[in-house]
Amino acid sequence: MFKNKNDDKNNICGERVAELRMAIEPKCSQRQLAELLQLQGVDLDKNAIQRIECGKRFITDIEIQAFCRVFKISYNEFFGENNT
Repeated sequence: MFKNKNDDKNNICGERVAELRMAIEPKCSQRQLAELLQLQGVDLDKNAIQRIECGKRFITDIEIQAFCRVFKISYNEFFGENNT
C-alpha cells in the first residue's frame, strides 16, 4: 500500500477547502457542500468532505475543478496563489 511521506496527509488543499467552505455566506455545512458538488456531477458525501478537509483522503483533479466551480474561484485562488 502506498505510504505518503507528507506529514501523513493525503492532500495539500483540504485545509483550504474547509477555509473556503466556512467563508460561504450563509454558513455552509459539509453536507451542504457535498450537495453542491453533487449538482456539479461529483459524487461526494459529508464523510468524504470531512476526510478531505482533515487530509485523510486523496482529492482528484476532477474534484478540485468542481470545488473551484462551487466556490466560484480560479485554480490559482484555490491553491492560495496570488496573480501578482
